[in-house]
Amino acid sequence: MEEDEIEQNEATDEKEVSSDFEYKDIKDLPGVGSAIASKIRNAGYQDIIALATANPLTLVEVCDIGEPTARKIVAEAREASKMNFMSGLEFEDKRKSVQRISTGSEALNILLGGGVETQSITECYGEYGSGKSQIAFQLAVDVQLPLEKGGLEGHAIWIDTEGTFRPARIEQLAAVKGLDSKQALQNIKIGRAYSSDHQVLLVDKIPELINADPKIKLIVVDSMMALFRAEYVGRGTLADRQQKVNVVLHNLQRLADRFNVAVYITNQVMARPDVMFGDPTTAVGGHIIGHVATYRIYLRKGKKGSRVAKLVDSPSLPEGEASFEITSNGITDIEEEKKK
Repeated sequence: MEEDEIEQNEATDEKEVSSDFEYKDIKDLPGVGSAIASKIRNAGYQDIIALATANPLTLVEVCDIGEPTARKIVAEAREASKMNFMSGLEFEDKRKSVQRISTGSEALNILLGGGVETQSITECYGEYGSGKSQIAFQLAVDVQLPLEKGGLEGHAIWIDTEGTFRPARIEQLAAVKGLDSKQALQNIKIGRAYSSDHQVLLVDKIPELINADPKIKLIVVDSMMALFRAEYVGRGTLADRQQKVNVVLHNLQRLADRFNVAVYITNQVMARPDVMFGDPTTAVGGHIIGHVATYRIYLRKGKKGSRVAKLVDSPSLPEGEASFEITSNGITDIEEEKKK
């Protein structure tokens, strides 16, 4: 039935679609009628880019369509989105659209090359109380600031897996920045995840939120591994867990690229008993997160209540450290460093 619909639509599409036609909707693809378009959207594929980066076999499973149909749709989406190679100069020009969100600390901004950048995943890991969530709160407020004040005049999405989101903290930080506290909360969409499957579902729904609100410029996942760590116990489940985490992380990276948003994730740590000297603390999630995250920051507690951020990995920045404070006013530089 669906294949018949494709064949019937092909003749019409060949007549009506000119060579310079710009596809703006899934149903505008050759061979995709309203029935198939509805199935595709219900499966979480909201636009042409999402389809272009989809696996045809996954499309077969989640959309309940035949494999030839799925392969044809994905091929048409890839052709329409012009997913080709580009020169280094063209890529450099594309990188000019990258923007950065201030963390509130100039020292931490410098460590990150100017702040938390869009089109990238920034991961902060550390023990409890090291400041991971506090940076997330600060970013969710600072993204709403004007460009000249380190913001993007944008909104945020927050996926909460540990029940740590606190509206009172957002209101407090917003007031310090001169923002309307209630409006600042209104500009943040919160999704509370209760299982790893629920977390995956919330990530899949993000394109719908961004299409409805193009001002969204930040995605926070606090924390990335908490639910996976709780549900997948034992070495026998490790492969399944890592595969699922890998899918979620790559979906987040695609969102960062497609919508020019910043993705900030927090991560838990564990102690490695085989480390005899030095710091035995390591991030949960293994190499999967390490390979996908663009920037990795290790947070630890410093002297006199300060926090130390160590840049562990970056594609373009050298390893380094920055110290900052967490106060009632948010993330700030240490007073002694402000006076220098």
